[in-house]
Amino acid sequence: MIHAENERSTACTLRGDAYALTTGLATARWITVDDTSARHANQDGYTAQIGDDRFTAFRTGRSKSRGAFLATLRAGHGDYVINDEALAYMRGRNLAGPVIDRLAAFPQKVFADSAAWQAHLAALGLDQLAVEPNPVKIATEGAMWGAIRHHGFLADAVIVSDDAGQFRIADHALCWVHAERLVHKLVPMTPDQRQAVDVMRQLIWWFYHDLKSYQRSPCPRRAAALRARFDRLFKRRTGYVMLDRLLTRLHRRKHELLRVLDRPEIPLHTNGSENDIRAVVIKRKISGGTVSDAGRDARDVLLGLMKTCTKLGVSFFAYLGDRLGIPTQTAVLPLPDLVSQAAPA
Repeated sequence: MIHAENERSTACTLRGDAYALTTGLATARWITVDDTSARHANQDGYTAQIGDDRFTAFRTGRSKSRGAFLATLRAGHGDYVINDEALAYMRGRNLAGPVIDRLAAFPQKVFADSAAWQAHLAALGLDQLAVEPNPVKIATEGAMWGAIRHHGFLADAVIVSDDAGQFRIADHALCWVHAERLVHKLVPMTPDQRQAVDVMRQLIWWFYHDLKSYQRSPCPRRAAALRARFDRLFKRRTGYVMLDRLLTRLHRRKHELLRVLDRPEIPLHTNGSENDIRAVVIKRKISGGTVSDAGRDARDVLLGLMKTCTKLGVSFFAYLGDRLGIPTQTAVLPLPDLVSQAAPA
Protein backbone atom coordinates (compact mmCIF):
# COMPACT_ATOMS: atom_id res chain seq x y z
CA MET A 1 0.00 0.00 0.00
CA ILE A 2 2.80 2.38 0.93
CA HIS A 3 4.66 1.50 -2.26
CA ALA A 4 1.56 2.26 -4.34
CA GLU A 5 1.10 5.61 -2.59
CA ASN A 6 4.75 6.49 -3.27
CA GLU A 7 4.31 5.63 -6.94
CA ARG A 8 1.25 7.88 -7.21
CA SER A 9 3.09 10.71 -5.43
CA THR A 10 6.11 10.34 -7.72
CA ALA A 11 3.92 10.33 -10.83
CA CYS A 12 2.11 13.45 -9.59
CA THR A 13 5.41 15.21 -8.98
CA LEU A 14 6.77 14.29 -12.41
CA ARG A 15 3.59 15.52 -14.08
CA GLY A 16 3.77 18.76 -12.11
CA ASP A 17 7.26 19.44 -13.45
CA ALA A 18 6.30 18.51 -17.02
CA TYR A 19 3.15 20.63 -16.97
CA ALA A 20 4.98 23.58 -15.43
CA LEU A 21 7.51 23.43 -18.29
CA THR A 22 4.73 23.10 -20.88
CA THR A 23 2.77 26.01 -19.43
CA GLY A 24 5.91 28.10 -19.06
CA LEU A 25 6.98 27.60 -22.67
CA ALA A 26 3.46 28.29 -23.92
CA THR A 27 3.11 31.60 -22.04
CA ALA A 28 6.68 32.93 -21.83
CA ARG A 29 7.61 36.29 -23.34
CA TRP A 30 11.24 35.33 -22.85
CA ILE A 31 13.37 32.53 -21.44
CA THR A 32 16.98 32.41 -20.32
CA VAL A 33 19.01 29.24 -20.77
CA ASP A 34 22.25 27.74 -19.51
CA ASP A 35 23.89 24.36 -19.07
CA THR A 36 26.57 22.69 -16.97
CA SER A 37 28.44 19.41 -17.03
CA ALA A 38 26.87 16.41 -15.30
CA ARG A 39 27.81 12.80 -14.69
CA HIS A 40 25.21 10.11 -15.20
CA ALA A 41 25.70 6.34 -15.20
CA ASN A 42 29.48 6.89 -15.09
CA GLN A 43 29.44 8.89 -18.32
CA ASP A 44 29.84 12.58 -19.02
CA GLY A 45 26.71 14.55 -19.81
CA TYR A 46 25.09 17.94 -19.42
CA THR A 47 22.24 19.47 -17.47
CA ALA A 48 20.33 22.21 -19.27
CA GLN A 49 18.32 24.90 -17.50
CA ILE A 50 15.32 26.66 -19.04
CA GLY A 51 13.23 29.28 -17.29
CA ASP A 52 12.00 32.81 -16.81
CA ASP A 53 10.89 34.71 -13.70
CA ARG A 54 8.00 32.24 -13.12
CA PHE A 55 9.37 28.74 -13.71
CA THR A 56 12.53 26.66 -13.98
CA ALA A 57 13.11 23.24 -15.53
CA PHE A 58 16.23 21.08 -15.64
CA ARG A 59 16.90 18.27 -18.10
CA THR A 60 20.00 16.06 -18.14
CA GLY A 61 21.26 14.22 -21.21
CA ARG A 62 24.38 12.98 -22.97
CA SER A 63 24.74 15.87 -25.39
CA LYS A 64 24.68 19.66 -25.32
CA SER A 65 23.99 19.86 -29.06
CA ARG A 66 21.33 22.02 -30.64
CA GLY A 67 19.28 18.91 -31.31
CA ALA A 68 19.33 18.05 -27.59
CA PHE A 69 18.23 21.58 -26.71
CA LEU A 70 15.40 21.47 -29.24
CA ALA A 71 14.32 18.11 -27.84
CA THR A 72 14.07 19.71 -24.40
CA LEU A 73 12.00 22.57 -25.79
CA ARG A 74 9.50 20.05 -27.15
CA ALA A 75 8.55 19.46 -23.50
CA GLY A 76 7.92 15.75 -23.74
CA HIS A 77 6.51 15.64 -27.27
CA GLY A 78 8.33 13.29 -29.61
CA ASP A 79 6.89 14.27 -32.97
CA TYR A 80 8.47 16.00 -35.97
CA VAL A 81 6.52 18.58 -37.96
CA ILE A 82 7.13 20.20 -41.33
CA ASN A 83 5.44 23.62 -41.32
CA ASP A 84 6.36 27.18 -42.22
CA GLU A 85 8.50 27.58 -39.10
CA ALA A 86 10.40 24.38 -39.85
CA LEU A 87 11.09 25.42 -43.45
CA ALA A 88 12.17 28.90 -42.33
CA TYR A 89 14.61 27.31 -39.87
CA MET A 90 16.10 25.17 -42.65
CA ARG A 91 16.52 28.19 -44.92
CA GLY A 92 18.18 30.10 -42.11
CA ARG A 93 20.65 27.23 -41.67
CA ASN A 94 21.46 27.23 -45.41
CA LEU A 95 19.93 23.88 -46.26
CA ALA A 96 19.94 23.42 -50.04
CA GLY A 97 16.81 24.69 -51.79
CA PRO A 98 16.03 21.43 -53.62
CA VAL A 99 16.14 19.52 -50.33
CA ILE A 100 13.73 21.99 -48.72
CA ASP A 101 11.45 21.66 -51.77
CA ARG A 102 11.37 17.87 -51.36
CA LEU A 103 10.36 18.17 -47.73
CA ALA A 104 7.78 20.86 -48.44
CA ALA A 105 6.19 19.00 -51.34
CA PHE A 106 5.58 15.75 -49.47
CA PRO A 107 1.92 15.54 -48.40
CA GLN A 108 2.57 14.12 -44.92
CA LYS A 109 3.70 16.88 -42.55
CA VAL A 110 3.59 15.27 -39.09
CA PHE A 111 5.69 12.26 -38.06
CA ALA A 112 4.93 10.59 -34.75
CA ASP A 113 8.42 9.66 -33.60
CA SER A 114 12.08 9.43 -34.51
CA ALA A 115 11.68 6.11 -36.34
CA ALA A 116 8.96 7.50 -38.59
CA TRP A 117 10.97 10.65 -39.25
CA GLN A 118 14.18 8.76 -40.09
CA ALA A 119 12.26 6.48 -42.43
CA HIS A 120 10.83 9.56 -44.16
CA LEU A 121 14.30 11.08 -44.63
CA ALA A 122 15.54 7.78 -46.07
CA ALA A 123 12.58 7.58 -48.46
CA LEU A 124 13.40 11.07 -49.73
CA GLY A 125 17.05 10.07 -50.15
CA LEU A 126 18.35 12.75 -47.79
CA ASP A 127 20.54 10.27 -45.93
CA GLN A 128 22.45 9.61 -49.16
CA LEU A 129 23.44 13.22 -49.76
CA ALA A 130 27.11 13.85 -48.91
CA VAL A 131 26.91 17.65 -48.76
CA GLU A 132 27.31 20.40 -46.19
CA PRO A 133 25.46 21.42 -44.18
CA ASN A 134 24.32 17.91 -43.33
CA PRO A 135 20.77 17.60 -44.74
CA VAL A 136 19.65 15.04 -42.17
CA LYS A 137 20.91 17.10 -39.25
CA ILE A 138 19.44 20.41 -40.43
CA ALA A 139 16.15 18.88 -41.56
CA THR A 140 15.79 17.10 -38.22
CA GLU A 141 16.48 20.28 -36.25
CA GLY A 142 14.02 22.14 -38.44
CA ALA A 143 11.31 19.51 -37.93
CA MET A 144 11.89 19.65 -34.17
CA TRP A 145 11.54 23.43 -34.22
CA GLY A 146 8.40 22.98 -36.32
CA ALA A 147 7.02 20.65 -33.62
CA ILE A 148 7.83 23.19 -30.91
CA ARG A 149 5.86 25.86 -32.74
CA HIS A 150 3.12 23.37 -33.69
CA HIS A 151 2.47 22.77 -29.99
CA GLY A 152 2.27 26.49 -29.28
CA PHE A 153 5.59 26.89 -27.47
CA LEU A 154 7.73 30.06 -27.63
CA ALA A 155 5.25 31.79 -29.93
CA ASP A 156 6.64 35.28 -29.35
CA ALA A 157 9.43 34.53 -26.91
CA VAL A 158 13.02 35.76 -26.98
CA ILE A 159 15.71 33.24 -26.01
CA VAL A 160 18.46 34.96 -23.99
CA SER A 161 21.74 33.04 -23.75
CA ASP A 162 25.46 33.35 -23.11
CA ASP A 163 26.10 32.82 -26.86
CA ALA A 164 26.63 29.05 -26.68
CA GLY A 165 25.93 27.85 -30.22
CA GLN A 166 23.18 25.36 -29.34
CA PHE A 167 21.01 28.14 -27.89
CA ARG A 168 21.14 30.47 -30.88
CA ILE A 169 17.77 29.73 -32.43
CA ALA A 170 14.61 31.68 -33.22
CA ASP A 171 14.46 35.19 -31.72
CA HIS A 172 17.75 35.29 -29.85
CA ALA A 173 19.36 37.87 -27.56
CA LEU A 174 22.83 37.94 -26.03
CA CYS A 175 23.75 38.31 -22.38
CA TRP A 176 25.57 41.61 -21.78
CA VAL A 177 27.45 40.24 -18.77
CA HIS A 178 29.02 37.52 -20.90
CA ALA A 179 29.78 40.02 -23.66
CA GLU A 180 31.64 42.28 -21.23
CA ARG A 181 33.39 39.26 -19.75
CA LEU A 182 35.13 38.72 -23.10
CA VAL A 183 36.74 42.15 -22.71
CA HIS A 184 37.57 41.45 -19.07
CA LYS A 185 39.35 38.19 -20.02
CA LEU A 186 41.83 39.95 -22.32
CA VAL A 187 45.42 39.92 -21.05
CA PRO A 188 46.99 43.30 -21.92
CA MET A 189 50.79 43.42 -21.98
CA THR A 190 51.50 47.17 -21.81
CA PRO A 191 50.18 50.11 -19.78
CA ASP A 192 48.44 51.51 -22.88
CA GLN A 193 46.68 48.21 -23.51
CA ARG A 194 45.59 47.97 -19.88
CA GLN A 195 44.21 51.49 -20.03
CA ALA A 196 42.35 50.71 -23.28
CA VAL A 197 40.71 47.68 -21.67
CA ASP A 198 39.79 49.60 -18.52
CA VAL A 199 38.28 52.47 -20.49
CA MET A 200 36.31 50.14 -22.74
CA ARG A 201 34.94 48.17 -19.79
CA GLN A 202 33.80 51.40 -18.16
CA LEU A 203 32.12 52.57 -21.37
CA ILE A 204 30.36 49.22 -21.77
CA TRP A 205 29.00 49.34 -18.21
CA TRP A 206 27.80 52.92 -18.69
CA PHE A 207 25.99 51.80 -21.80
CA TYR A 208 24.56 48.80 -19.93
CA HIS A 209 23.17 51.03 -17.17
CA ASP A 210 21.58 53.28 -19.79
CA LEU A 211 19.92 50.22 -21.33
CA LYS A 212 18.48 49.40 -17.89
CA SER A 213 17.21 52.96 -17.65
CA TYR A 214 15.64 52.59 -21.11
CA GLN A 215 13.79 49.46 -19.94
CA ARG A 216 12.05 51.52 -17.26
CA SER A 217 10.95 54.17 -19.76
CA PRO A 218 11.27 53.03 -23.39
CA CYS A 219 10.70 55.40 -26.28
CA PRO A 220 11.67 55.39 -30.00
CA ARG A 221 13.91 58.45 -29.72
CA ARG A 222 15.99 56.94 -26.92
CA ALA A 223 16.18 53.66 -28.83
CA ALA A 224 17.58 55.41 -31.91
CA ALA A 225 20.11 57.28 -29.78
CA LEU A 226 21.25 54.06 -28.09
CA ARG A 227 21.67 52.32 -31.45
CA ALA A 228 23.85 55.16 -32.72
CA ARG A 229 25.84 55.13 -29.49
CA PHE A 230 26.33 51.36 -29.78
CA ASP A 231 27.92 51.89 -33.21
CA ARG A 232 30.28 54.56 -31.86
CA LEU A 233 31.21 52.38 -28.90
CA PHE A 234 31.96 49.16 -30.74
CA LYS A 235 33.56 50.79 -33.78
CA ARG A 236 36.20 52.45 -31.61
CA ARG A 237 39.82 51.77 -32.47
CA THR A 238 42.05 51.62 -29.42
CA GLY A 239 45.33 50.48 -30.96
CA TYR A 240 45.18 47.24 -28.98
CA VAL A 241 44.69 44.72 -31.80
CA MET A 242 43.04 41.98 -29.74
CA LEU A 243 40.58 44.40 -28.20
CA ASP A 244 39.75 45.99 -31.55
CA ARG A 245 39.08 42.57 -33.09
CA LEU A 246 36.82 41.68 -30.19
CA LEU A 247 34.89 44.95 -30.54
CA THR A 248 34.39 44.26 -34.25
CA ARG A 249 33.11 40.80 -33.42
CA LEU A 250 30.66 42.15 -30.86
CA HIS A 251 29.48 44.83 -33.27
CA ARG A 252 28.45 42.09 -35.70
CA ARG A 253 26.07 40.85 -32.98
CA LYS A 254 24.39 44.24 -32.68
CA HIS A 255 20.86 42.95 -33.25
CA GLU A 256 21.18 40.33 -30.49
CA LEU A 257 22.79 42.71 -28.02
CA LEU A 258 20.18 45.42 -28.66
CA ARG A 259 17.14 43.17 -28.81
CA VAL A 260 16.03 44.83 -25.59
CA LEU A 261 15.31 48.06 -27.48
CA ASP A 262 12.43 46.34 -29.27
CA ARG A 263 11.53 44.07 -26.36
CA PRO A 264 12.22 46.04 -23.16
CA GLU A 265 10.69 43.32 -20.99
CA ILE A 266 13.53 40.84 -21.61
CA PRO A 267 16.50 40.64 -19.22
CA LEU A 268 19.89 42.00 -20.25
CA HIS A 269 21.67 39.00 -18.79
CA THR A 270 21.33 35.32 -17.95
CA ASN A 271 21.92 35.77 -14.22
CA GLY A 272 18.62 34.04 -13.48
CA SER A 273 19.76 30.89 -15.27
CA GLU A 274 23.18 30.97 -13.64
CA ASN A 275 21.60 31.34 -10.22
CA ASP A 276 19.21 28.46 -10.93
CA ILE A 277 21.84 26.09 -12.28
CA ARG A 278 24.16 26.74 -9.34
CA ALA A 279 22.01 24.29 -7.37
CA VAL A 280 22.90 21.58 -9.90
CA VAL A 281 26.60 22.42 -9.61
CA ILE A 282 26.48 22.28 -5.79
CA LYS A 283 24.60 18.98 -5.93
CA ARG A 284 27.22 17.59 -8.32
CA LYS A 285 30.10 18.64 -6.07
CA ILE A 286 28.51 17.10 -2.99
CA SER A 287 27.00 13.93 -4.41
CA GLY A 288 28.80 13.36 -7.69
CA GLY A 289 26.72 12.05 -10.55
CA THR A 290 23.53 10.05 -10.74
CA VAL A 291 23.45 6.34 -11.52
CA SER A 292 19.91 5.33 -12.41
CA ASP A 293 17.55 7.11 -14.80
CA ALA A 294 15.05 7.38 -11.93
CA GLY A 295 17.64 9.14 -9.79
CA ARG A 296 18.53 11.53 -12.61
CA ASP A 297 14.88 12.37 -13.23
CA ALA A 298 14.19 12.80 -9.52
CA ARG A 299 17.05 15.25 -9.15
CA ASP A 300 16.07 17.28 -12.21
CA VAL A 301 12.38 17.35 -11.31
CA LEU A 302 12.73 18.18 -7.63
CA LEU A 303 15.32 20.91 -8.22
CA GLY A 304 13.12 22.39 -10.94
CA LEU A 305 10.04 22.30 -8.73
CA MET A 306 11.96 23.87 -5.85
CA LYS A 307 13.16 26.75 -8.05
CA THR A 308 9.69 27.20 -9.55
CA CYS A 309 8.09 27.32 -6.10
CA THR A 310 10.61 29.94 -4.98
CA LYS A 311 9.86 32.13 -8.00
CA LEU A 312 6.11 31.84 -7.40
CA GLY A 313 6.40 32.61 -3.68
CA VAL A 314 5.20 29.12 -2.69
CA SER A 315 6.77 27.05 0.08
CA PHE A 316 8.41 24.02 -1.51
CA PHE A 317 7.75 21.95 1.60
CA ALA A 318 4.10 23.01 1.60
CA TYR A 319 3.86 22.02 -2.06
CA LEU A 320 5.41 18.60 -1.41
CA GLY A 321 3.24 18.09 1.68
CA ASP A 322 0.10 18.79 -0.32
CA ARG A 323 1.16 16.48 -3.16
CA LEU A 324 2.09 13.71 -0.71
CA GLY A 325 -1.33 13.97 0.90
CA ILE A 326 -0.27 15.03 4.40
CA PRO A 327 -3.60 15.68 6.17
CA THR A 328 -2.52 18.82 8.05
CA GLN A 329 -0.95 20.44 5.01
CA THR A 330 -2.53 23.53 3.43
CA ALA A 331 -3.69 22.99 -0.15
CA VAL A 332 -1.43 24.42 -2.86
CA LEU A 333 -2.68 25.10 -6.37
CA PRO A 334 -1.05 23.12 -9.19
CA LEU A 335 2.14 24.86 -10.30
CA PRO A 336 1.03 25.09 -13.95
CA ASP A 337 -1.98 27.12 -12.80
CA LEU A 338 0.27 29.42 -10.78
CA VAL A 339 2.71 29.76 -13.68
CA SER A 340 -0.15 30.62 -16.01
CA GLN A 341 -1.62 33.14 -13.57
CA ALA A 342 1.77 34.87 -13.29
CA ALA A 343 2.09 35.21 -17.08
CA PRO A 344 2.39 38.79 -18.35
CA ALA A 345 -0.79 40.26 -19.80
